[in-house]
Amino acid sequence: MPASDGGGVGAPRTDARLAALYQELLLDHYRRPRNKGALEPADVAATLKNPLCGDEIELRLAFEGDRVRDARWTGQGCAVSTASASMMTQLIAGKTAGEALAARDQVARMMNGDAAAAADPALGDLRALAGVARLPVRVKCAMLPWVALTQALTGRA
Repeated sequence: MPASDGGGVGAPRTDARLAALYQELLLDHYRRPRNKGALEPADVAATLKNPLCGDEIELRLAFEGDRVRDARWTGQGCAVSTASASMMTQLIAGKTAGEALAARDQVARMMNGDAAAAADPALGDLRALAGVARLPVRVKCAMLPWVALTQALTGRA
């Protein structure tokens, strides 16, 4: 039987280790956000603000054919929204608009507590945000970059 981490009867230590790893990954993306900065010229852009917490994002995308050539963002926000924007821009680079929107749908399912979505290796680092599903007020923070992506891609059509 696995050793307990004190988090519950029979809870494996690996659960605690995985949670710690995900926490560190979130903090790394918050402290050193990827793809943060201006993108000129951009083919599409969207700017959003969460008035409840003050998170802001401007997402700018450049395409090569039907694929995202570059995704950059500017703005400010909490650790969750910053990490989400950082991870999102890494994930969607090289994807078609349809593939990026499919990733958005998978993240939304994860944010709604779908364990299968949270376990999907295709989400990469974004799986570290799965625990946010237990904090409904923070789900909006995590989804803000994805809503901006939806607006940017909808405007591209």
